[in-house]
Amino acid sequence: MKDTAVQIVRQLREAGQIAYFAGGCVRDMVRGVEAHDFDIATTATPEQIRNIFPRTVPVGAAFGVVLVLADDHQFEVATFRNDEVYLDGRRPSGVRFGTPEEDAQRRDFTVNGMFYDPLEKEIIDFVGGRADIERRVIRTIGEPRHRFGEDKLRMLRCIRFATTLGYEIEPATFAAAREMASQISVVSAERIRDELLKIFTRANPGRGLVLLEESGLLREVLPEVAAMKDVEQPPEFHPEGDVFTHVKLMLDEMPASPSVTLALAVLLHDVGKPPTFTVSDRIRFNEHDKLGAEMTEAILRRLRFPNEEIERVVLCVAEHMRFRHVQEMRASKVKRILARPTYADELELHRLDCVASHGSLDNVEFLQRKAAEMPPEVVKPKPLVTGRDLLAIGFTPGKLVGAVLREVEELQLEEQLGSREAALAYARDRLRGGEPASGSTGPAGNG
Repeated sequence: MKDTAVQIVRQLREAGQIAYFAGGCVRDMVRGVEAHDFDIATTATPEQIRNIFPRTVPVGAAFGVVLVLADDHQFEVATFRNDEVYLDGRRPSGVRFGTPEEDAQRRDFTVNGMFYDPLEKEIIDFVGGRADIERRVIRTIGEPRHRFGEDKLRMLRCIRFATTLGYEIEPATFAAAREMASQISVVSAERIRDELLKIFTRANPGRGLVLLEESGLLREVLPEVAAMKDVEQPPEFHPEGDVFTHVKLMLDEMPASPSVTLALAVLLHDVGKPPTFTVSDRIRFNEHDKLGAEMTEAILRRLRFPNEEIERVVLCVAEHMRFRHVQEMRASKVKRILARPTYADELELHRLDCVASHGSLDNVEFLQRKAAEMPPEVVKPKPLVTGRDLLAIGFTPGKLVGAVLREVEELQLEEQLGSREAALAYARDRLRGGEPASGSTGPAGNG
């Protein structure tokens, strides 16, 4: 991919234009990290870019941005520009094309404001980005209140870069973010969502949570999570401290590149604790899992997450307390847990929950043994009968059909029904209102 990006720069140069790599790829190269996405900045106008390259997409021509398609990759090629005034705290009212130095000065942070000439193999740094990388500092280009005022999302990006790079935030930059945190409300839910995902699914997510809280941004974008701060927990189960500390520790212990489902489930699994906090014989959070699932759904809908992702995370939050009892569950219940599409994330959520509190992994090891013992056809066997089969032996459409199908499935998972014939015999007895067949004492319970 880099070779293709170099070729694009070369073609622009051959057409008489200045062209450099820009932004994050330059930051990564200066840090000694392999870059994967290459953006290019040039003196060529969008029209000139489209004339030079045969395959282009004018994704943001009004702002000087064109996608160049080459060798099964796409590259953002942007004209050096200077932004006009920002009127809505989100985007400039217009742009005018300018010089490389003007383009660097309008960018967000010094570490993102450098250029690289891949033909001359030279860093072009108008903003002190290399020095800040050496110091491991995130600093705005120019006065931070002005820079954050242009695009309020930059406050979250500040937290994100400090988190994922492991850098400190320059004091004046952080002070401006704290002062202006409430103004993040003008940013769309989708843009906020995307920044939060980058914070919690990349390196150092626990530190990201702390920086969000210390900056005041957490109470603006996730007030339900901010409410976890200073909520005490029973020390016999949670010697680590309050709910916020517990979640922070879990985030720290997540595997590298966690799924979105796992990251969100870790962040939100105890969101129901602050509103259910009570003290009786000890500190309790009665039904915090149930309330937490409802709150999780509301939070994720507010942030415009896809329905499928919402369903997965809500299930993880709703079920996370049940894992305490897996060793006492009926076999059918254990199999249902193992068969869920969210099982891997649920098991990891429980493991993290234990590691960040009492430390016992007995239930995790129990489920791992059960999963190793049972092949997929045992965990989720093919149904012995269908609704059509029940109608064929005399059932009429209605609730009884569904109830009997569930009972048969439960007995099958308990290995009390092992054949289609036995299942049909059970169903006929249920239809007649008699005792269940096949030696069963009745439909299995809920465990």
